[in-house]
Amino acid sequence: MREVLVVIGAGGMGEAIARRSGAGKDVLLADFSTSTLDRAAATLRGEGYSVTVRQTDVASCGSVADLAECATSLGSVTQVVHTAGLSPVQADAASVLRVDLLGVAHSLEQFGKVIESGGSGVVISSMAGWFAADQITPEVESALATAPSDKLLSVPAVSTLQSPQAAYGLAKRGNQVRVEAASVEWGRRGGRVNSVSPGVVSTPMGQDEMSGESGASMREMIAASGTGRIGTTTDIAEAVAFLLGPGSTFITGSDLRVDGGVVASRRAGASVPAAR
Repeated sequence: MREVLVVIGAGGMGEAIARRSGAGKDVLLADFSTSTLDRAAATLRGEGYSVTVRQTDVASCGSVADLAECATSLGSVTQVVHTAGLSPVQADAASVLRVDLLGVAHSLEQFGKVIESGGSGVVISSMAGWFAADQITPEVESALATAPSDKLLSVPAVSTLQSPQAAYGLAKRGNQVRVEAASVEWGRRGGRVNSVSPGVVSTPMGQDEMSGESGASMREMIAASGTGRIGTTTDIAEAVAFLLGPGSTFITGSDLRVDGGVVASRRAGASVPAAR
């Protein structure tokens, strides 16, 4: 039976992940946008990949359940990567929470039911989740991690959010702790699941953020970081490939920061180096 790699979110990051990890597998690409799906599928098929596409609304439990069923019809679901998300410059708070928080909960729940023994999943979170962590109480974190998906948006700390930026940070922290909790259920099937928290990455979404109100502060964070550069989709795809692969079989329920050292530099109190 063929192995299936499911990539939810067919933008720049999803396409790079499919390219890095999809050789020799049936790649199932999912996205809300059919035009994004068609573009990514055409590119990957032109490079020799076996690609099936499925229009999916991650905010709908039924839509994600249908995607999981489609995946099992193709073969053994051994790898699942959730990259779908909205940035705070793209949508209002309610939309960010539906896609970035609830969408991940749906993917973890539905694919936790079908992942093959020895399989692995990765959720793309964000360094924003690390910045939000200090502002979220243990009680709220517990709710983000374990509340039933149909109750998740009704958690008081979630339902009252009005700022897209605050919603994004809370959603991404929610991704990290939800993955921790989900790793137990995934483990009962012999699967693993982790999250990756990128920093500023040169994708269309990342470029939108750099052009927005927070662009100046983002450039300062990059300048103060250990690497001093923006990330690439290849940087993220390589980290995801590690977590999907045989070199990480003792890693589950963890978050891997792939942010060029931004969070570390902020914690260390680093400042932007003086121009030479």
